[in-house]
Amino acid sequence: MNVKNKTTKELEEICLQIRNRIIDVVSRNGGHFSSTLGAVELTVGMHYVFDANHDPFIFDVSHQCYPHKLITGRWESFETIRQFNGLSGFTKPKESSADYFVAGHSSTSISLAIGAAKAIRLKKEARVPVVMIGDGSMSAGMVYEALNELGDRKYPMVIILNDNEMSIAKPIGAISKHLSKLLAGKFYQGFKERVDKILRNHFPDGATYLAKKIEESMKLITPGIIFEEMGVDYIGPIDGHDIEEIINTLELAKNMGKPVIVHARTVKGKGYKVAEGHHEHWHGVGPFDTESGEFIKKSQATSATEVFAQALLNLAKQHDNVVGVTAAMPSGTGIDKLIKEYPNRFWDVAIAEQHAVTSMAAMAKEGFKPFITIYSTFLQRGFDQIVHDVCLMDLPVVFAIDRAGIVGNDGETHQGVFDISFLRFIPNMILCAPRDNETLQLALVYAYEATSPCAIRYPRGAFTPLPFEAVPFQTGKAELLHEGSSHKLFIGYGAGVARAYQTAQFFTEDIALLDLRFVKPLDKQLLKELSSKYSHWYIFSDSQQQGGVGSAILEFLNDEKITVALTTFEYEDIFIQHGDTKEVEESLGLLPQQIKERIDISNN
Repeated sequence: MNVKNKTTKELEEICLQIRNRIIDVVSRNGGHFSSTLGAVELTVGMHYVFDANHDPFIFDVSHQCYPHKLITGRWESFETIRQFNGLSGFTKPKESSADYFVAGHSSTSISLAIGAAKAIRLKKEARVPVVMIGDGSMSAGMVYEALNELGDRKYPMVIILNDNEMSIAKPIGAISKHLSKLLAGKFYQGFKERVDKILRNHFPDGATYLAKKIEESMKLITPGIIFEEMGVDYIGPIDGHDIEEIINTLELAKNMGKPVIVHARTVKGKGYKVAEGHHEHWHGVGPFDTESGEFIKKSQATSATEVFAQALLNLAKQHDNVVGVTAAMPSGTGIDKLIKEYPNRFWDVAIAEQHAVTSMAAMAKEGFKPFITIYSTFLQRGFDQIVHDVCLMDLPVVFAIDRAGIVGNDGETHQGVFDISFLRFIPNMILCAPRDNETLQLALVYAYEATSPCAIRYPRGAFTPLPFEAVPFQTGKAELLHEGSSHKLFIGYGAGVARAYQTAQFFTEDIALLDLRFVKPLDKQLLKELSSKYSHWYIFSDSQQQGGVGSAILEFLNDEKITVALTTFEYEDIFIQHGDTKEVEESLGLLPQQIKERIDISNN
């Protein structure tokens, strides 16, 4: 889609077409919605002023990249967004040369732009990195690490701050609004350049200092003071839905030849009235009816997240020392209910996983029982803090790891497959996993009593119901659910217990089933006993093979000089693509019927 050399009216019509296409497809497929609708005019402006195949276009998180995809040759294929073997919901260079970088986690964009700018300077090229970053991503420390260097190095780039939540400091009154408009104009920018040049060349240091102080006093009543103080020029706020103002401002910023932040105010969900404004549930959506705005529910089963939230709420009612934190995912993790009930004991600290972990470490030292509720994929961002601030001190912090395993349509950047591997080798860490709703509740009771760091993982969506009675957790104790008469032992961990149980139903022989419960510490005594009865062990866990459950058991077998044939059905050494969870599992050969066939083939 060509947006170059179009009139303002033609560009407005293009924006309308893009919005209608997004609403139509996302209402049927699901996907990121309100954030991407709010970024339509900004994206069209970017493509009008810059060239995505020449200038690096870097979208922070990239959940707002749907208009970009539509402009860059993916109008027809947009039907497949987030579907198996279809378009990714995020930017992906393998998909298009217009996508500069893979992005699914927040607050990486300015660092990427600085790296690109350094390379551009070394190669002596005339390219300008262009960043679009939301105000939510500005809550992460990595952004300020990048701005700190950028303000010193002064690499040319344009950073579009898409402010759709008004979490950047609000301007004060009519005077500030007027000054912000002046700051966005060519007169002010040109005047500033001329004054700076005159002062540098003709006036003593005292006059320069005075002039700067006068300018700073004006900037104090605008939102840009923090960026100017860091050495990055600021323009705005501008109307992020006024295509003419956006283009004029971006052209000005492009020609300044230095780092510039363009602050644009936008409305989330712009163009679809029901979703407009601060409605978190319209950020990422499933299919919905475009006329009524009602979501199309696929399942009435209670999710593991809901079970966790209620169980934690029950604990909080019983114990005053229970506290908790999430990093910008209150509704996604279910902790929003606890924040509402106990606002002084449960917090959303924004996109700041490192801070979340370390702050809770201090609370544990003070005698509280912190629960850090976080997606598996985002826990990666707080790894050093887990090692240095929690485990080294052996503090009883609980990591409630949501979205463990395959998460579906978000794909490679969000699959929750690595947490066992990167937590298992940390001293003092306890790793356990429930198999169903009842054992999840018991796991939280156990975690409250634990005196060391403890991580509990559970899947996205609902557990598969199982016909086994739940018993309390004891550290390092597995549970033999069924004592089979064949030589096969199925070992399940967490949600893997259900897959093991379902697979066993395809066999005519009587297969033993073990719920491992703990991958650290292992139930070594029980495993020794089982090795004398069952010669073929099969591992079922929604986790990476390297460093996973199978690795833990192999290490144990090697140490004890025990010989059994072991096969693991964990994920191979790949990044797992997006798509419906069942379709993804089928592509990996992990559906119960497929596993049965694999076992039969290996035994023949």
